[in-house]
Amino acid sequence: MKDWQTIVDKFGPQVWATAYRLLGNHADASDCFQETFLSALEVSKREKIRNFPALLTRICTTRAIDRLRQRIRDHQRNIPNTDMESIADVDRNPAAHIRVEELSAKLQEAIAQLPEQEAQVFCLRHFNEMSYKQISEQLGIKLSKTGVLLHRARKRLRDLLDPQSERKCEVVL
Repeated sequence: MKDWQTIVDKFGPQVWATAYRLLGNHADASDCFQETFLSALEVSKREKIRNFPALLTRICTTRAIDRLRQRIRDHQRNIPNTDMESIADVDRNPAAHIRVEELSAKLQEAIAQLPEQEAQVFCLRHFNEMSYKQISEQLGIKLSKTGVLLHRARKRLRDLLDPQSERKCEVVL
């Protein structure tokens, strides 16, 4: 068994960055961070881990997407999910800060609506900057399927974020 404190020390910042980038909330990122390492420990008991950073990134991305979906369900039940740190943080340009927060929230909500594999591929590619090959290896899918899933994810996100985009394309054609 590996020395887990060394693994957490070495890869913790990467896992934290992944969780926080997707969730934008300290409390959720913290929970996701812990769940990621617990899941990795369980995986290590069953099989030999060849690539810890990739495994941790994949697990973290999956956990973060699950949390985003839970946020959507909670929001639909009118349960507020506000990060108190973001309220205390006063930006010098409040209008820009609000626009960024709104866009971020819309993107998070849209990602949560994607099918599981499409969401994973999109997040691994764009938030973790993994190559198609790395994504394929991590998810155990063919390289061509990675490209197809990424294309579908982008199209769905475009449609979810700008429902008018499909009509704009029809008018141009």
